[in-house]
Amino acid sequence: MTELVHHARDLAPASAVVMTMGALHEGHASLIRAARSRAGGGLVTVTVFVNPLQFGPHEDLDRYPRTLDADLRVAEEAGADLVFAPDVAEMYPTGAPRVRISGGPMGERYEGAYRPGHFDGMLTVVAKLLHLTRPGAAFFGQKDAQQLALIRRMVADLNFPVEIIAVPTVREPDGLALSSRNRFLSAAEREQALALSGALFAGREAVPDGPEAVRKAAREHLDRAGGLSLDYLALIDPADFTEAASGFTGPAVLAVAAKVGSTRLIDNLPLDFPAGAPAKPPEPGAAV
Repeated sequence: MTELVHHARDLAPASAVVMTMGALHEGHASLIRAARSRAGGGLVTVTVFVNPLQFGPHEDLDRYPRTLDADLRVAEEAGADLVFAPDVAEMYPTGAPRVRISGGPMGERYEGAYRPGHFDGMLTVVAKLLHLTRPGAAFFGQKDAQQLALIRRMVADLNFPVEIIAVPTVREPDGLALSSRNRFLSAAEREQALALSGALFAGREAVPDGPEAVRKAAREHLDRAGGLSLDYLALIDPADFTEAASGFTGPAVLAVAAKVGSTRLIDNLPLDFPAGAPAKPPEPGAAV
């Protein structure tokens, strides 16, 4: 392990890392290919680590899929040079760390409100892995939009010498965002799960009419679909992950989280509201 880490440091200006919790799928492969393209002949490292710090006491840590042999094949085929797959004792040799990185108020909203402590655990392990791999660039998927925003904030606030690069969400032909948790869905639940991406696409169509129209269109789609236990549907300013105002202009994220059966899924779409777009007042009953 030490020799590999030193090798990564030597190649840092041209190196890249993709951090995962394993159960790799085409979405992860797209990250690895993007890293390969960016790094050229430099080192591309994929980390595989199911991080206990970012799972709550009633979440799915124990049943989270662990498929290292298959992950190695996916990583190699996508262009990775090295897979770093430590166990918990290697990452946390003295037990759960007493000093952790906090996401602050930005990490307490939306996903953070439903999963207390999740982002502190995520940022702590990302910081450790950035120290260990010393990449010039780190690649993350846009599907975990709040995670991406917090990692960018951490890197900027704490002066990490790494570029954070976002890669678009990979979807099934019917629109469902790829996720390692999709394997837990029954056929009927998978059909119900399409309401998440459907709501986002409906909201995107309403962008010319302004933020309130986007919220209304997405909410109406979810209401018609039914069968979901909705945690939130929100139109978010990605700079600080606060709710976008009715007159908002610029980049935004339309995000949704819901349980389908016993499986919790998240999805989002990046949107852009041009200056001068209508700012319609919300209609009665249309609040998100």
